[in-house]
Amino acid sequence: MTTTNHSVDLPQQLAGKAASADRWHLFGYSPLVLALAAILILFILPAVIYLGQASLHETNFDGSFGDFTFGYYVALVTGDQFINNLTNALLYAAGSAVVAIGIGVTLAWIVERTNTPFRHWVMIVSIVSLGIPSVLYTISFLMLLGKVGPFNQFLMWVFGAEEPILNVYSLWGMILVEGVEFAPLSFLLLSPVFRSNDASFEEASMMSGAGILRTFHNITFKLAMPGILALVILIFIRAFESFETPALVGLPGNVSVLTTDIYESIEELPANYGQAGAFSVVLLFIVVGMLWAYNRLSRNAERFQTITGRGFRPRVMDLGRWRWASLAMLVVLFMVIIGFPIGIVLWVSLVPYYDGVSLEAIKLFSFDNYRTVAKAGSFRDAVGNTVILGASAASMVAPFTALCAWLAVRRYKGAWMLDQLATAPLIFPAIVMGVAFLQLVLNMPFGLYGTLLSIIIASMVRYLPYGMRYAYAGILQIHSELEEASAMSGASQSTTFVRIVLPLVAPAMLTCWLFVFLVSVKAVSIPILLAGPRSQVVAITLFDMWKNGITNELAALGMTWTAFMTMVSISFYWLAKRYGLTLR
Repeated sequence: MTTTNHSVDLPQQLAGKAASADRWHLFGYSPLVLALAAILILFILPAVIYLGQASLHETNFDGSFGDFTFGYYVALVTGDQFINNLTNALLYAAGSAVVAIGIGVTLAWIVERTNTPFRHWVMIVSIVSLGIPSVLYTISFLMLLGKVGPFNQFLMWVFGAEEPILNVYSLWGMILVEGVEFAPLSFLLLSPVFRSNDASFEEASMMSGAGILRTFHNITFKLAMPGILALVILIFIRAFESFETPALVGLPGNVSVLTTDIYESIEELPANYGQAGAFSVVLLFIVVGMLWAYNRLSRNAERFQTITGRGFRPRVMDLGRWRWASLAMLVVLFMVIIGFPIGIVLWVSLVPYYDGVSLEAIKLFSFDNYRTVAKAGSFRDAVGNTVILGASAASMVAPFTALCAWLAVRRYKGAWMLDQLATAPLIFPAIVMGVAFLQLVLNMPFGLYGTLLSIIIASMVRYLPYGMRYAYAGILQIHSELEEASAMSGASQSTTFVRIVLPLVAPAMLTCWLFVFLVSVKAVSIPILLAGPRSQVVAITLFDMWKNGITNELAALGMTWTAFMTMVSISFYWLAKRYGLTLR
């Protein structure tokens, strides 16, 4: 039976059934498409303009612009600080990518290609780790590797040293923390790559006499190379634009990168908005170049294709007695990724003060820190603001991107603009988006600076691309014949979208909602620049508590919030897997 795809003609059919709206069409463009494009431009363009203006004008104390100048760029390019910090950023990003990919490849191979016992628990561990706020994850490693941390205590005991041996406040410390934090994400993204490999290639290698390691190197690893290379660039970009780890680990050790340069420019008294703007523009162009390389590599990935269409059964490699060594490796990685970080935070949350790990401290265990957190109004306000932030940003992104994705997938004239505009914020590092909106709110005639609304709007714009990808994937799963039938029965565009499309795309929208909620409440870069005394969120509260040495209440708040976020992460992953939705 032959079927005809009428998806290209659907916009015309729907428009024909909505004749009353035809006279409002401008050069054939739907007024809905034009309105949505105008909304996107209104949210994105002013922030970009103000960011550029800030970098080219002297900034007054109140945030208004003064005289035109290229001085910030001249000082940036000619100064030794920029070259040094750029080098630090590149080394930090490259090292983090190597650590994350190394762990991710190892985990993905063990889980997907071997018969290691209990290997499927890795998936659960990785999902749980997604719920840990980035700032708390970084702090947990500082607790572990700090001067009074258990690792330094152990090394001092082994070597009989009187001073701490490890100095986590260094470039290698930044690389280690960031790499381990990205390792679960690396594993989750690489698992499908290893799962799809045809096992017959590995079997042929083993039958020809090659060992397990040689087979992995010559066959498995090379088949997965396109996915690995693309992920290397992706994690490199994420690490290059990250802020939490460089701020908490790098700055105390006098190791600066471009993101911390932007933050320190804002934190100066008076704030140097022009310098922050110049750093932001440079960082933006670097990230754009990296994304171009990532997209180019992704487009050329078909050169490495090995899947032929011939069916095959996903089989795993029998490691024999080596499976127990593989299991031991999984246990070690489990402890590094989540066991030690969660364990140390839980320990600190149960003691009245943190002075290392010891048997004597067990006698001091109590829930006093949790009671303090529950009673403190500032903590309750931070939790409430965070929930409002995540729910509001997600609730605006999900339906908006669903409508934009529907118009783009069904090829309405001009709808390609919606896809491009909604994806454009992807090029903005979070800290750059924060600076852009900071300049915007400072120059508005009404007081938006320091409000939760400013953080919500900036977060919504920042995470529009992710919402668009999930919505796009969901719309693609809906056959256009259902909408054609609705149009033929006389239904309008709005009726078709509300009664046909929305119910069918609901799983994708819910997944999108959970994802945007998850990432927006974990972020530090945007709230740290836009938040005021009454708009503090959990991530900023944890950040400030660590800087002020309030470690025990920090740990209690972090554990409570992590438990909640873990439930959100599990729900998100289950829905995404259940309905086959990924960021494509």
